Amino acid sequence: MKQSITVFTKNGCIQCKMTKRFLNEHDVNFEEHNINTQPQYLQYLKQQGFQSVPVVMAADNNPIVGFRPDALKKLVH
Repeated sequence: MKQSITVFTKNGCIQCKMTKRFLNEHDVNFEEHNINTQPQYLQYLKQQGFQSVPVVMAADNNPIVGFRPDALKKLVH
């Protein structure tokens, strides 16, 4: 069973773009929530203590904040 991965992004974010590109290049399926078009997720992220995007959340893993290829590689199976 593949784990569920959610990526929180915003428009014009280079790190967000690089994170999505990395996941796509490694055939990792993810659900994207853009805080510009879905502002309800901005409040959610703030409640969780995050102050920047991208935030990658995957089951059984700590959230990844920013473009972190080293941490993202752990999601590639």
